[in-house]
Amino acid sequence: MALKDDILAALQSITLPGGGSLIDKDMVRALSVEGGAVKFVIEAPTPEAAAQMGGVRQAAETVVSRLPGVETVSVILTAHGPAPKPAQEPPSLKVGRHPTPQAGPAPVAGVDRILAIGSGKGGVGKSTVSSNLAVALAREGRRVGLLDADIYGPSQPRMMGVSQRPGSPDGKTIIPLKAHGVTMMSIGLMVDPDKAVVWRGPMLMGALQQMLGQVEWGELDVLIVDLPPGTGDVQLTLCQKTHLTGAVVVSTPQDVALLDARKALDMFKSLNTPVLGLIENMSTFHCPNCGHEAHIFGHGGVAAEAEKIGVPLLGALPIDLETRLAGDAGTPIAAGEGDMAQAYRVLARRFIDGGMA
Repeated sequence: MALKDDILAALQSITLPGGGSLIDKDMVRALSVEGGAVKFVIEAPTPEAAAQMGGVRQAAETVVSRLPGVETVSVILTAHGPAPKPAQEPPSLKVGRHPTPQAGPAPVAGVDRILAIGSGKGGVGKSTVSSNLAVALAREGRRVGLLDADIYGPSQPRMMGVSQRPGSPDGKTIIPLKAHGVTMMSIGLMVDPDKAVVWRGPMLMGALQQMLGQVEWGELDVLIVDLPPGTGDVQLTLCQKTHLTGAVVVSTPQDVALLDARKALDMFKSLNTPVLGLIENMSTFHCPNCGHEAHIFGHGGVAAEAEKIGVPLLGALPIDLETRLAGDAGTPIAAGEGDMAQAYRVLARRFIDGGMA
């Protein structure tokens, strides 16, 4: 009994988010001590409260494990009463259909500005720039949306750390998700992530039309559209059917990348979409051990291209291991602190000060 008293005293020291302790709120159940093995249950009053108490469970396990005589600790977090049933997805909610007739470019309800982030080729970090720019703008106080329009290769769910399927109250309206202060939507959230999207052009166009028109974006200062690489149906549909503020082209300094970036620039020109600027990604590499700076993909090519066509160079971002790791982990580097987060903060300020976001 002495060890049980010590355990209860230790749990008394853990403060709950709303005040009080596990003992004050009578949340400890089924406490048992067998030799050095301690087991107990933390019972929250509601499933919603339990969802917020993961840290409390961890803290309880830690303080008990430090007591003399305790060898192992098992803590189960549960809730009083059944969990709420998830809303039933209306069976008619489907993404991917032929486009509906549209007279001309249309705005997106509640959205002030729409920026298309494009590239001529894949692998230049366009999606990484899109997600981190969106998060950086949100941290600067802007109301930001992020639309992953890369239908065949959607990567924003992974980069933004979301996976649940968006809901719909009526089978038509799509409720987007929130992550890192950004309202986001992706075709990757609506389909099996392990299955290929095998659609012809009209299906792509219809899906993009749905994600722009059926998603409840709410009031946004800027909606960033992460385009697929190249100059295909998605780009054509977006530029012809939506009131775009303009486009930003991302490229590495490499000559091969610039060849394709010029095609993207020519496409936006042909579609009468203003190019607001260029971003040079993977511009330099700083060795974390010796500090040496290397230009793996060349240097200055995007700046020269921007000067040639008379648009701003909005930023030059280094190639960085932590940026890649953060994206794979679902927390964009711009959501934290450090040199890369500061680089995206500076980039976001250029967009805001330039009236683009």
